[in-house]
Formats: sequence, structure tokens, C-alpha cells
Amino acid sequence: MSKISAADVKKLREMTGAGMMDCKKALTEAEGDFDKAIEILRKKGEKLSAKRADRKATEGVVLALVTGDNKKGVIVKLSCETDFVAKNEDFISFARQIGETALGEFPASKDEVLQLDFNGMSIGDKVTEQVGVIGEKIELAEYERVEAELVAPYIHMGNKAAVLVGLNQGNGDYLPAGRDVAMQVAAMHPIALDKDGVDQSVIDKEIEIGKEQARQEGKPDAIIDKIAMGKLNKFFKENTLLNQQFVKDNKQTVDGYLKSVDKDLTVTSFKHVKLG
Repeated sequence: MSKISAADVKKLREMTGAGMMDCKKALTEAEGDFDKAIEILRKKGEKLSAKRADRKATEGVVLALVTGDNKKGVIVKLSCETDFVAKNEDFISFARQIGETALGEFPASKDEVLQLDFNGMSIGDKVTEQVGVIGEKIELAEYERVEAELVAPYIHMGNKAAVLVGLNQGNGDYLPAGRDVAMQVAAMHPIALDKDGVDQSVIDKEIEIGKEQARQEGKPDAIIDKIAMGKLNKFFKENTLLNQQFVKDNKQTVDGYLKSVDKDLTVTSFKHVKLG
């Protein structure tokens, strides 16, 4: 059997991030073959993943990254089980590496992100490997992307949430305005850009709720529909981004704020991802 040196164990640890004892056991089992040892650690991760499949991974980090020209942006949410792991610098760095890889390739879906190359293996395999390294359920829980003339990012304190806002004008001077709107999204959780973006099923549900509330209040049947539509319009104002009151100045809407920066400035799209 090959003698496993401390230098070999250290090298494998640096390559994989696994614990010293796990690296020593893997190298011993692999008789000093690094490729086999890495495969052993990865299989251990797969076994742990299977055991922990029903665990809840409600902690983690959410990061937003944009290209140097602010034309493209991605959000990645890497989940884990405990806040202790979520705050670990290696875990945060791993999430950032996934985000940077995704930003460079700019795939359309999470499944495509998981297939991207990560130092000779897929991101999906690397995530599985890290389950064995860390000993918790870890998963790439969400991935979103935005492409626009100008993309502004915002990461909420402690990497608990991230937002991307796409603007219709590429003037870099508008980045602060984009960030203001991104913070608005993080604070007020709009469900759509404007009323045209609200799913019809949501509209139907709100109308029915409005009617039922009016009936319970004893309103005449003749005005129930009108009351329901009034409540629906209030719902649009509170839950669609451009119509919300601007949190930094509630005397104007978000749309009004953007028009005060430039009469033609508006949001083309936004994405909001948070833990939980």
C-alpha cells in the first residue's frame, strides 16, 4: 500500500476543500491515486446527497453579478442547511465562482448552469462533491438572468437576497437610479412590472376576494363589481413595481421617480431571489 504523506493530504484538501481526515481516507483507499481519491470524495457526496434529499436547505447565499459593461446580469442562490455554513468564506466563494461561470456563459436555465464546466467537472458534480466536503445538503436552488441596455444589481445585507433591474437606457449615469429601484424591489416585493405583467389567475382571484369582502360588508349587489375593481386597482398600485410608491419619496411612484431622472427612462425587467 502506498504511503500517504501529509503533503499529499494537504494537496488533495486544496484541490477539493474536503477535511483532512476525509482526504487521508480517500487517498488511502485510492492507494495514492489523486484522481481516484477525488472520485471517492465525490461519491461520498452523492451518498450524503441521497441521505439528505429530504432535508430543508433554507439557509445559503444569494448573489447578483453583472458584466463589466452592465449589459448582462445573473443571480445565483446556493442553499445549505445552516447559517454557520452560509457565512463560511469558502462557501460564499464557491457561490461566487458559480455565478461568475454562469455570467460568462449566460445560459438560459438552472439546468444548463449545472452542466457548465467547473475545473474539469460539471457545476452539478461540484455541488454534489461539496455535500461530502461540508456534510450538509447543498443545492443550486435558483438561477435568474437579465439582459438590458443597463443592468443594475443589488445584494441585500448578509447575502440574504439579490435583485437585478434592467433599464431601457445604457447611460452609466443611470446606475444609481437602477440601484434605487433594485432596493425598492428588495423592500416591497412587487409581483410584476406593471398590471399587464400580472397573471390573469391572480387578477381573477383578487376580483373574487374584492367581491366577497364587499358582500360581507353588506354592500348592495349593484355596486359590488365596481368596489371589486377599485380594490383591484389598489392591488396593482401596491404590487406592481412601476406603480408602487417610491420608498425613498412616497410622494411619487417608481415610474415617476424614473421620469424625474430622464423622461424616457423605465424598467424593462427585474428579477428578485431571496432565501427561504
